[in-house]
Amino acid sequence: MARRPAKTGGSIGRGSGVALGEAVFRSLCEALQAGNYRAGDRLREEEVAQRLNVSRTPVREALGRLAARGFVEPAGGRGLIVRNLDISEVLELYAMREIMEGAAARLAAGHASAPEIEALRDIEQAFVEASATDATEMAGEMARLNRTFHEAICRAARNRYLDNASRELQDWIALLGPTTFTVTGRPSTSHGEHQAIIDAIAARDGDKAEQLARAHIREALRCRLKLLQKQ
Repeated sequence: MARRPAKTGGSIGRGSGVALGEAVFRSLCEALQAGNYRAGDRLREEEVAQRLNVSRTPVREALGRLAARGFVEPAGGRGLIVRNLDISEVLELYAMREIMEGAAARLAAGHASAPEIEALRDIEQAFVEASATDATEMAGEMARLNRTFHEAICRAARNRYLDNASRELQDWIALLGPTTFTVTGRPSTSHGEHQAIIDAIAARDGDKAEQLARAHIREALRCRLKLLQKQ
């Protein structure tokens, strides 16, 4: 069955001080992160231009940047498709993610303010509430809250270079497909792992925070491989 074209979120605002090509590029990256585009989805200049209410020139520029970064590739006929990562790329991605998430948790243990730690607890409570309902229906919301949780830890790390690298990594994670929260039992185990990370950060135990964060990503990889085996 042919896939329905994915949608971006509304038109590009003018007057923001951001070049139009850059604004379109950011919009497409955000759409990837939000799951509006999935591996195998087709992107056509004219369709993206219509959805974002811009001309085709900035769209062409943005799609060229996505292709240069390896997020999309030429499709048969016209247009591009969102890439599907192979198993070696998935393993490399999670290896880097483990290192970066561990570093972020360690640094956050040394720099996070009390309000930032409370914010992490609030995000996790929202995650628990989402996971208490139908897991299939709320998997997307849990994935969003999980992303917010890890972004908050990265901001609390107070390292702009780590933050920038983590943002770029999130674009690649978006190409992985369905969230691991569709794996039976994963929402519950993830909550326990998140809670332990928060407690270690609150206790200012950088060693433990890093160890827990890295173990958390290794478990996420295990669930990701389960999903890949079903494809």
